[in-house]
Amino acid sequence: MLEISPKTNLLEQKNYRYALQDVTEPNLYRDIYDYESVPKVPFNHRRVPMGMPEEIWISDTSFRDGQQSVDPYSVDEIVELYKLMSRLGGPYGIIRQTEFFIYSQKDREAVRRCQELGLKFPEITTWIRASKEDFKLVKDMGIRETGILVSCSDYHIFKKMKLTRRQAMEKYLETVAMAFEADVMPRCHLEDVTRADFYGFVVPFVNELMKMSRDAGIPVRIRACDTMGYGVPYPEVALPRSVPGIIYGLQHYSDVQSEYLEWHGHNDFYKAVANASTAWLYGASAVNCSLLGIGERTGNIPLEAMVFEYASLRGSLDGMNPTVITEIAEFFQRRIGYQIPPMTPFVGRNFNVTRAGIHADGMLKDEEIYTIFNTKKLLNRPASVMISKTSGLAGIAYWINENYQLAGDEAVSKQDPLVVSLKEWIDELYEEGRQAAMSNHELEMKIEELTGGRLRRL
Repeated sequence: MLEISPKTNLLEQKNYRYALQDVTEPNLYRDIYDYESVPKVPFNHRRVPMGMPEEIWISDTSFRDGQQSVDPYSVDEIVELYKLMSRLGGPYGIIRQTEFFIYSQKDREAVRRCQELGLKFPEITTWIRASKEDFKLVKDMGIRETGILVSCSDYHIFKKMKLTRRQAMEKYLETVAMAFEADVMPRCHLEDVTRADFYGFVVPFVNELMKMSRDAGIPVRIRACDTMGYGVPYPEVALPRSVPGIIYGLQHYSDVQSEYLEWHGHNDFYKAVANASTAWLYGASAVNCSLLGIGERTGNIPLEAMVFEYASLRGSLDGMNPTVITEIAEFFQRRIGYQIPPMTPFVGRNFNVTRAGIHADGMLKDEEIYTIFNTKKLLNRPASVMISKTSGLAGIAYWINENYQLAGDEAVSKQDPLVVSLKEWIDELYEEGRQAAMSNHELEMKIEELTGGRLRRL
Protein backbone atom coordinates (compact mmCIF):
# COMPACT_ATOMS: atom_id res chain seq x y z
CA MET A 1 0.00 0.00 0.00
CA LEU A 2 1.26 3.49 -0.88
CA GLU A 3 0.48 6.53 1.26
CA ILE A 4 1.61 10.14 1.24
CA SER A 5 3.79 10.68 4.32
CA PRO A 6 2.75 13.79 6.26
CA LYS A 7 6.39 14.15 7.35
CA THR A 8 8.12 13.94 3.95
CA ASN A 9 5.16 14.59 1.62
CA LEU A 10 6.35 11.64 -0.45
CA LEU A 11 4.64 8.42 -1.43
CA GLU A 12 5.90 5.74 0.92
CA GLN A 13 5.29 2.03 1.20
CA LYS A 14 3.14 1.03 4.17
CA ASN A 15 3.30 -2.71 3.60
CA TYR A 16 5.27 -3.41 6.76
CA ARG A 17 3.12 -4.38 9.72
CA TYR A 18 5.27 -6.22 12.18
CA ALA A 19 3.60 -8.93 14.25
CA LEU A 20 4.59 -9.94 17.76
CA GLN A 21 7.23 -12.67 17.78
CA ASP A 22 6.29 -14.65 20.87
CA VAL A 23 9.55 -16.56 21.22
CA THR A 24 10.10 -19.34 23.73
CA GLU A 25 13.66 -18.27 24.57
CA PRO A 26 14.69 -14.67 25.29
CA ASN A 27 16.74 -12.76 22.74
CA LEU A 28 19.52 -11.31 24.89
CA TYR A 29 21.75 -10.21 21.97
CA ARG A 30 24.68 -12.14 23.40
CA ASP A 31 26.82 -11.27 20.38
CA ILE A 32 26.56 -7.63 21.50
CA TYR A 33 26.00 -7.93 25.25
CA ASP A 34 27.95 -10.94 26.49
CA TYR A 35 28.38 -9.28 29.91
CA GLU A 36 32.00 -10.39 30.26
CA SER A 37 33.34 -7.78 27.81
CA VAL A 38 32.62 -4.23 26.68
CA PRO A 39 29.32 -4.10 24.71
CA LYS A 40 29.96 -4.07 20.98
CA VAL A 41 28.61 -1.62 18.38
CA PRO A 42 27.49 -3.53 15.26
CA PHE A 43 27.01 -1.67 11.96
CA ASN A 44 24.68 -2.67 9.16
CA HIS A 45 25.30 0.38 6.93
CA ARG A 46 21.62 1.25 6.77
CA ARG A 47 20.98 4.97 6.96
CA VAL A 48 17.75 6.58 8.01
CA PRO A 49 16.92 10.21 7.19
CA MET A 50 17.25 13.06 9.62
CA GLY A 51 13.93 14.74 10.30
CA MET A 52 14.00 17.28 13.10
CA PRO A 53 10.46 18.21 14.19
CA GLU A 54 9.11 21.69 13.74
CA GLU A 55 9.10 22.05 17.52
CA ILE A 56 11.49 20.47 19.99
CA TRP A 57 11.51 20.79 23.76
CA ILE A 58 12.86 19.46 27.05
CA SER A 59 11.00 17.46 29.67
CA ASP A 60 12.26 16.89 33.19
CA THR A 61 12.56 13.93 35.56
CA SER A 62 14.41 15.60 38.46
CA PHE A 63 11.62 14.81 40.92
CA ARG A 64 11.26 11.20 39.73
CA ASP A 65 14.36 9.53 38.31
CA GLY A 66 16.64 12.22 39.74
CA GLN A 67 15.23 11.99 43.24
CA GLN A 68 15.76 8.22 43.32
CA SER A 69 19.54 8.63 43.42
CA VAL A 70 19.98 11.27 46.15
CA ASP A 71 18.48 11.97 49.56
CA PRO A 72 14.82 12.83 48.90
CA TYR A 73 14.16 16.53 48.46
CA SER A 74 11.93 18.32 50.95
CA VAL A 75 8.66 19.78 49.74
CA ASP A 76 10.09 23.30 50.01
CA GLU A 77 13.15 22.28 47.96
CA ILE A 78 10.95 20.78 45.24
CA VAL A 79 8.84 23.94 45.07
CA GLU A 80 11.90 26.18 44.77
CA LEU A 81 13.47 23.99 42.09
CA TYR A 82 10.18 23.94 40.20
CA LYS A 83 10.08 27.74 40.21
CA LEU A 84 13.69 27.96 39.05
CA MET A 85 12.98 25.44 36.27
CA SER A 86 10.02 27.53 35.11
CA ARG A 87 12.18 30.66 34.94
CA LEU A 88 14.89 28.77 33.06
CA GLY A 89 12.43 27.39 30.50
CA GLY A 90 11.05 30.82 29.69
CA PRO A 91 7.62 31.98 28.55
CA TYR A 92 7.39 29.57 25.61
CA GLY A 93 7.85 26.49 27.76
CA ILE A 94 10.98 25.01 26.18
CA ILE A 95 11.10 23.03 29.43
CA ARG A 96 7.64 21.67 28.73
CA GLN A 97 6.91 19.09 31.45
CA THR A 98 8.21 17.65 34.70
CA GLU A 99 7.15 14.42 36.43
CA PHE A 100 6.42 13.70 40.08
CA PHE A 101 5.85 10.67 42.25
CA ILE A 102 2.49 10.67 44.04
CA TYR A 103 2.96 7.57 46.22
CA SER A 104 3.15 9.34 49.59
CA GLN A 105 1.44 12.22 51.32
CA LYS A 106 4.66 14.21 50.99
CA ASP A 107 4.77 13.55 47.23
CA ARG A 108 1.21 14.75 46.83
CA GLU A 109 1.84 17.84 48.95
CA ALA A 110 4.74 18.78 46.67
CA VAL A 111 2.48 18.44 43.62
CA ARG A 112 -0.25 20.55 45.22
CA ARG A 113 2.20 23.27 46.26
CA CYS A 114 3.59 23.46 42.74
CA GLN A 115 0.08 23.49 41.23
CA GLU A 116 -0.85 26.41 43.49
CA LEU A 117 1.87 28.52 41.87
CA GLY A 118 -0.26 28.64 38.73
CA LEU A 119 2.73 28.37 36.38
CA LYS A 120 1.96 27.27 32.84
CA PHE A 121 5.33 25.58 32.35
CA PRO A 122 6.63 23.06 33.09
CA GLU A 123 3.38 21.10 33.06
CA ILE A 124 3.09 18.78 36.06
CA THR A 125 2.83 15.10 35.16
CA THR A 126 3.19 11.98 37.29
CA TRP A 127 4.72 8.52 37.34
CA ILE A 128 2.63 5.80 38.95
CA ARG A 129 2.21 2.13 39.58
CA ALA A 130 -0.18 0.31 37.30
CA SER A 131 -3.26 0.25 39.51
CA LYS A 132 -6.79 1.60 39.19
CA GLU A 133 -6.38 3.43 42.50
CA ASP A 134 -3.34 5.34 41.23
CA PHE A 135 -5.06 6.28 37.97
CA LYS A 136 -8.02 7.63 39.92
CA LEU A 137 -5.62 9.58 42.16
CA VAL A 138 -4.00 11.16 39.10
CA LYS A 139 -7.39 12.18 37.76
CA ASP A 140 -8.58 13.54 41.12
CA MET A 141 -5.43 15.69 41.39
CA GLY A 142 -6.24 17.35 38.08
CA ILE A 143 -3.24 15.90 36.24
CA ARG A 144 -3.61 15.22 32.55
CA GLU A 145 -0.75 12.80 31.87
CA THR A 146 1.04 10.03 33.73
CA GLY A 147 3.99 7.78 33.08
CA ILE A 148 3.60 3.98 33.08
CA LEU A 149 6.48 1.50 33.07
CA VAL A 150 6.33 -0.93 30.14
CA SER A 151 9.64 -2.82 30.16
CA CYS A 152 10.35 -4.06 26.64
CA SER A 153 13.58 -6.06 26.57
CA ASP A 154 13.68 -9.81 27.11
CA TYR A 155 16.04 -9.13 30.01
CA HIS A 156 13.04 -7.66 31.83
CA ILE A 157 10.20 -9.67 30.32
CA PHE A 158 11.79 -13.12 30.76
CA LYS A 159 14.39 -12.67 33.48
CA LYS A 160 12.71 -10.17 35.83
CA MET A 161 8.98 -10.47 35.21
CA LYS A 162 9.04 -14.20 34.31
CA LEU A 163 6.53 -13.65 31.49
CA THR A 164 6.37 -14.38 27.80
CA ARG A 165 6.29 -11.48 25.34
CA ARG A 166 2.58 -11.99 24.72
CA GLN A 167 1.82 -12.07 28.43
CA ALA A 168 3.81 -8.87 28.93
CA MET A 169 2.05 -7.14 26.06
CA GLU A 170 -1.38 -8.12 27.34
CA LYS A 171 -0.48 -6.94 30.85
CA TYR A 172 0.70 -3.58 29.52
CA LEU A 173 -2.33 -3.08 27.29
CA GLU A 174 -4.64 -3.78 30.22
CA THR A 175 -2.81 -1.10 32.20
CA VAL A 176 -3.13 1.44 29.39
CA ALA A 177 -6.82 0.60 29.12
CA MET A 178 -7.19 1.57 32.80
CA ALA A 179 -5.63 4.95 32.01
CA PHE A 180 -8.07 5.52 29.18
CA GLU A 181 -10.93 4.46 31.43
CA ALA A 182 -9.84 7.16 33.91
CA ASP A 183 -9.56 9.68 31.04
CA VAL A 184 -5.82 10.06 31.69
CA MET A 185 -3.24 10.34 28.92
CA PRO A 186 -0.66 7.55 29.34
CA ARG A 187 3.05 8.06 28.76
CA CYS A 188 4.49 4.62 28.10
CA HIS A 189 8.09 4.23 29.26
CA LEU A 190 9.71 1.64 26.96
CA GLU A 191 12.27 0.54 29.52
CA ASP A 192 15.54 -0.92 28.20
CA VAL A 193 14.70 -0.23 24.56
CA THR A 194 18.37 -0.49 23.52
CA ARG A 195 18.38 -4.20 24.45
CA ALA A 196 14.91 -4.97 23.12
CA ASP A 197 13.87 -6.93 20.05
CA PHE A 198 12.71 -3.88 18.15
CA TYR A 199 10.72 -5.50 15.34
CA GLY A 200 9.83 -8.63 17.30
CA PHE A 201 8.29 -6.82 20.29
CA VAL A 202 8.63 -3.03 20.43
CA VAL A 203 7.01 -2.14 17.10
CA PRO A 204 4.11 -4.64 17.39
CA PHE A 205 3.44 -3.46 20.95
CA VAL A 206 3.50 0.24 20.02
CA ASN A 207 1.23 -0.52 17.05
CA GLU A 208 -1.34 -1.91 19.49
CA LEU A 209 -0.95 1.17 21.67
CA MET A 210 -1.58 3.44 18.70
CA LYS A 211 -4.69 1.47 17.76
CA MET A 212 -6.04 1.69 21.31
CA SER A 213 -5.25 5.41 21.35
CA ARG A 214 -7.23 6.01 18.17
CA ASP A 215 -10.18 4.02 19.50
CA ALA A 216 -10.14 5.90 22.83
CA GLY A 217 -9.60 9.34 21.28
CA ILE A 218 -6.77 9.95 23.80
CA PRO A 219 -3.13 10.38 22.73
CA VAL A 220 -0.36 8.13 24.00
CA ARG A 221 3.14 9.47 24.53
CA ILE A 222 5.97 7.04 23.79
CA ARG A 223 9.14 7.47 25.84
CA ALA A 224 12.03 5.43 24.46
CA CYS A 225 14.18 4.70 27.50
CA ASP A 226 17.87 3.95 27.06
CA THR A 227 17.91 2.59 30.59
CA MET A 228 21.50 1.33 30.56
CA GLY A 229 23.04 4.01 28.34
CA TYR A 230 23.74 1.53 25.52
CA GLY A 231 22.40 3.79 22.75
CA VAL A 232 24.83 5.19 20.18
CA PRO A 233 24.28 8.20 17.92
CA TYR A 234 26.31 7.11 14.88
CA PRO A 235 24.66 6.59 11.50
CA GLU A 236 24.61 3.08 10.01
CA VAL A 237 24.59 1.34 13.43
CA ALA A 238 22.38 -1.74 13.71
CA LEU A 239 19.49 -2.07 16.12
CA PRO A 240 18.98 -2.35 19.02
CA ARG A 241 21.71 0.22 19.85
CA SER A 242 20.97 2.73 17.08
CA VAL A 243 19.32 5.91 18.36
CA PRO A 244 18.50 7.08 14.80
CA GLY A 245 17.07 3.64 14.04
CA ILE A 246 14.86 3.56 17.13
CA ILE A 247 13.41 7.02 16.53
CA TYR A 248 12.92 6.42 12.80
CA GLY A 249 11.37 2.99 13.38
CA LEU A 250 8.83 4.27 15.91
CA GLN A 251 7.77 6.98 13.49
CA HIS A 252 7.87 4.99 10.27
CA TYR A 253 6.54 1.59 11.39
CA SER A 254 4.35 2.60 14.34
CA ASP A 255 3.12 6.02 13.16
CA VAL A 256 4.17 7.79 16.37
CA GLN A 257 4.04 11.51 15.66
CA SER A 258 7.04 13.59 16.73
CA GLU A 259 5.09 15.52 19.37
CA TYR A 260 4.33 12.24 21.17
CA LEU A 261 7.83 10.80 20.87
CA GLU A 262 10.35 11.31 23.67
CA TRP A 263 13.89 10.11 24.41
CA HIS A 264 15.12 9.25 27.92
CA GLY A 265 18.79 8.36 28.25
CA HIS A 266 21.45 7.52 30.81
CA ASN A 267 25.13 8.39 30.79
CA ASP A 268 26.80 5.03 31.49
CA PHE A 269 28.99 5.35 28.38
CA TYR A 270 29.26 9.17 28.29
CA LYS A 271 26.77 9.42 25.42
CA ALA A 272 23.70 10.85 27.14
CA VAL A 273 23.90 14.32 25.59
CA ALA A 274 24.95 13.14 22.11
CA ASN A 275 22.16 10.55 22.07
CA ALA A 276 19.56 13.11 23.16
CA SER A 277 20.60 15.55 20.44
CA THR A 278 20.46 12.71 17.93
CA ALA A 279 16.92 11.86 19.04
CA TRP A 280 15.92 15.44 18.31
CA LEU A 281 17.63 15.39 14.92
CA TYR A 282 15.88 12.18 13.84
CA GLY A 283 12.36 13.08 14.87
CA ALA A 284 11.66 13.06 18.62
CA SER A 285 10.20 16.35 19.85
CA ALA A 286 11.13 15.79 23.49
CA VAL A 287 14.23 14.75 25.38
CA ASN A 288 13.80 13.83 29.04
CA CYS A 289 16.45 15.26 31.39
CA SER A 290 17.24 15.94 35.01
CA LEU A 291 18.83 18.95 36.68
CA LEU A 292 22.63 18.52 36.85
CA GLY A 293 22.16 15.09 35.26
CA ILE A 294 21.37 13.60 38.68
CA GLY A 295 19.88 10.15 38.23
CA GLU A 296 20.33 6.41 38.45
CA ARG A 297 23.97 5.17 38.40
CA THR A 298 25.92 7.60 36.18
CA GLY A 299 22.92 9.88 35.84
CA ASN A 300 20.44 11.13 33.29
CA ILE A 301 20.79 13.63 30.47
CA PRO A 302 21.81 16.92 32.15
CA LEU A 303 19.00 19.40 31.59
CA GLU A 304 21.37 22.36 31.51
CA ALA A 305 23.36 20.69 28.73
CA MET A 306 20.27 20.38 26.56
CA VAL A 307 19.48 24.07 27.05
CA PHE A 308 22.71 24.83 25.19
CA GLU A 309 22.20 21.98 22.71
CA TYR A 310 18.81 23.49 21.90
CA ALA A 311 20.36 26.91 21.31
CA SER A 312 23.11 25.36 19.17
CA LEU A 313 20.66 23.49 16.95
CA ARG A 314 17.99 26.20 16.73
CA GLY A 315 20.22 29.27 16.70
CA SER A 316 18.28 30.84 19.56
CA LEU A 317 17.47 30.30 23.22
CA ASP A 318 13.82 31.06 22.38
CA GLY A 319 13.15 32.84 25.66
CA MET A 320 15.11 30.51 27.96
CA ASN A 321 17.12 32.28 30.66
CA PRO A 322 20.40 30.37 31.10
CA THR A 323 21.59 32.56 33.98
CA VAL A 324 19.09 30.60 36.10
CA ILE A 325 21.35 27.56 35.61
CA THR A 326 23.88 29.22 37.92
CA GLU A 327 21.15 29.87 40.48
CA ILE A 328 20.10 26.21 40.30
CA ALA A 329 23.69 25.06 40.84
CA GLU A 330 24.05 27.37 43.84
CA PHE A 331 20.74 26.11 45.26
CA PHE A 332 21.87 22.49 45.02
CA GLN A 333 25.14 23.28 46.77
CA ARG A 334 24.05 25.73 49.46
CA ARG A 335 20.48 24.63 50.22
CA ILE A 336 20.49 20.91 49.44
CA GLY A 337 24.16 20.24 50.21
CA TYR A 338 24.84 18.46 46.93
CA GLN A 339 28.50 18.60 45.91
CA ILE A 340 28.83 19.32 42.18
CA PRO A 341 32.07 17.91 40.73
CA PRO A 342 34.19 21.01 40.01
CA MET A 343 34.89 20.17 36.35
CA THR A 344 31.19 19.72 35.42
CA PRO A 345 30.34 21.81 32.33
CA PHE A 346 28.30 24.99 32.97
CA VAL A 347 27.74 24.34 36.70
CA GLY A 348 31.03 23.14 38.21
CA ARG A 349 33.19 25.53 40.17
CA ASN A 350 36.05 25.23 37.69
CA PHE A 351 34.20 24.91 34.39
CA ASN A 352 35.49 28.29 33.14
CA VAL A 353 38.55 28.60 35.39
CA THR A 354 42.10 28.14 34.13
CA ARG A 355 45.23 27.36 36.13
CA ALA A 356 47.70 27.43 33.25
CA GLY A 357 49.77 30.57 32.97
CA ILE A 358 49.88 30.43 29.18
CA HIS A 359 46.08 30.27 29.06
CA ALA A 360 45.79 33.14 31.52
CA ASP A 361 48.15 35.16 29.32
CA GLY A 362 45.77 34.64 26.40
CA MET A 363 42.74 35.57 28.54
CA LEU A 364 44.53 38.73 29.69
CA LYS A 365 44.81 39.77 26.04
CA ASP A 366 41.28 38.61 25.11
CA GLU A 367 39.19 36.22 27.23
CA GLU A 368 37.54 34.84 24.08
CA ILE A 369 40.76 32.98 23.28
CA TYR A 370 40.26 30.48 26.12
CA THR A 371 36.57 30.83 27.05
CA ILE A 372 33.82 28.80 25.34
CA PHE A 373 31.40 31.76 25.12
CA ASN A 374 30.55 34.88 27.12
CA THR A 375 29.91 33.01 30.35
CA LYS A 376 29.27 36.23 32.26
CA LYS A 377 26.39 37.16 29.94
CA LEU A 378 24.87 33.71 29.43
CA LEU A 379 25.45 32.15 32.86
CA ASN A 380 26.30 35.11 35.08
CA ARG A 381 29.64 33.37 35.64
CA PRO A 382 32.64 35.46 34.51
CA ALA A 383 35.64 33.50 33.26
CA SER A 384 38.37 33.36 35.89
CA VAL A 385 41.73 31.91 36.77
CA MET A 386 42.94 29.98 39.79
CA ILE A 387 46.30 31.03 41.17
CA SER A 388 48.87 28.28 41.70
CA LYS A 389 52.56 27.72 41.01
CA THR A 390 51.91 27.58 37.25
CA SER A 391 49.82 30.74 36.95
CA GLY A 392 52.64 33.18 36.14
CA LEU A 393 52.44 36.96 35.96
CA ALA A 394 49.61 36.87 33.42
CA GLY A 395 47.43 34.68 35.62
CA ILE A 396 47.96 36.91 38.65
CA ALA A 397 47.19 40.05 36.63
CA TYR A 398 44.03 38.50 35.20
CA TRP A 399 42.89 37.34 38.65
CA ILE A 400 43.37 40.82 40.15
CA ASN A 401 41.47 42.53 37.33
CA GLU A 402 38.62 40.03 37.47
CA ASN A 403 38.40 39.85 41.27
CA TYR A 404 38.52 43.61 41.79
CA GLN A 405 36.61 44.47 38.60
CA LEU A 406 39.38 46.61 37.17
CA ALA A 407 39.10 47.64 33.53
CA GLY A 408 40.55 50.20 31.13
CA ASP A 409 43.16 52.49 32.69
CA GLU A 410 42.57 50.93 36.13
CA ALA A 411 43.50 47.41 35.00
CA VAL A 412 46.89 46.07 36.02
CA SER A 413 49.32 44.52 33.55
CA LYS A 414 51.88 41.75 33.91
CA GLN A 415 54.54 44.38 34.59
CA ASP A 416 52.68 46.13 37.40
CA PRO A 417 54.79 46.21 40.61
CA LEU A 418 51.86 44.75 42.56
CA VAL A 419 51.73 41.75 40.22
CA VAL A 420 55.50 41.24 40.41
CA SER A 421 55.53 41.44 44.23
CA LEU A 422 52.59 39.07 44.52
CA LYS A 423 54.27 36.53 42.23
CA GLU A 424 57.48 36.65 44.28
CA TRP A 425 55.46 35.90 47.44
CA ILE A 426 53.56 33.05 45.75
CA ASP A 427 56.77 31.53 44.32
CA GLU A 428 58.32 31.57 47.79
CA LEU A 429 55.33 29.71 49.26
CA TYR A 430 55.57 26.94 46.68
CA GLU A 431 59.34 26.68 47.06
CA GLU A 432 58.72 26.06 50.76
CA GLY A 433 56.54 23.06 49.90
CA ARG A 434 53.00 24.37 49.39
CA GLN A 435 50.87 22.14 47.13
CA ALA A 436 47.34 23.60 47.16
CA ALA A 437 46.11 26.42 44.94
CA MET A 438 45.87 29.86 46.51
CA SER A 439 42.50 30.80 47.99
CA ASN A 440 40.83 34.09 47.16
CA HIS A 441 40.97 35.10 50.82
CA GLU A 442 44.74 34.55 51.04
CA LEU A 443 45.36 36.59 47.92
CA GLU A 444 43.07 39.41 49.05
CA MET A 445 44.81 39.62 52.45
CA LYS A 446 48.24 39.80 50.81
CA ILE A 447 47.08 42.42 48.30
CA GLU A 448 45.68 44.52 51.14
CA GLU A 449 49.08 44.28 52.85
CA LEU A 450 51.00 45.19 49.67
CA THR A 451 48.73 48.09 48.69
CA GLY A 452 47.90 49.46 52.11
CA GLY A 453 44.24 48.74 51.50
CA ARG A 454 44.11 50.66 48.20
CA LEU A 455 42.25 47.80 46.48
CA ARG A 456 39.00 46.62 47.98
CA ARG A 457 37.07 43.74 46.45
CA LEU A 458 33.76 44.96 45.04
